[in-house]
Amino acid sequence: MGHGGNVIEELMADHREVEDMFGRIRAMSGGGQALRDVIDQVTVELVRHSVAEEQYLYPAVREHLDGGDALADREIEDHRQVEDLLKQLEDLRTDDPTVGSVLRQLMDEVSAHVEDEETNLFPMLRTACTPEQLDDLGDKVRRAKAMAPTRPHPAAPDSPMAGKLLGPGVGLVDRARDFVTGRGK
Repeated sequence: MGHGGNVIEELMADHREVEDMFGRIRAMSGGGQALRDVIDQVTVELVRHSVAEEQYLYPAVREHLDGGDALADREIEDHRQVEDLLKQLEDLRTDDPTVGSVLRQLMDEVSAHVEDEETNLFPMLRTACTPEQLDDLGDKVRRAKAMAPTRPHPAAPDSPMAGKLLGPGVGLVDRARDFVTGRGK
């Protein structure tokens, strides 16, 4: 969940974790509890990652990059699509015939988003921000991930302020549910 380093290093480490989980999904044959466990792990990681980006990374993009509003809006729309797919997966049983196509959509959408961030957004941010600003953002992102929800909430407001106000409470409820059910371990 927390890797250390500046915001770009932190988020790229998250990207590698999710790619590893996607590799485990691709290597699986069949469904069952093993698939559900990996889907839950992917969901936890992606939701925490998205919440932290929306609270801290995208406001920094808006502030520091030319055309930052449009860039941040596009990235947030990517998050909405991913969150909708995660919600679908949460509601599907692993033996449902549609689970494979929803997983493929999710993996394609996340892979395209990661490629865009790492190829375009992160280099621009590295140029526009000081190392100290990037380090500070990394610390904020790690704290946000620790308090973030662990389940998709597509109807939740997506403004950074709403996330900062509501996220810890929703995250607490999600983590309590996860503890009781053993989800995400």
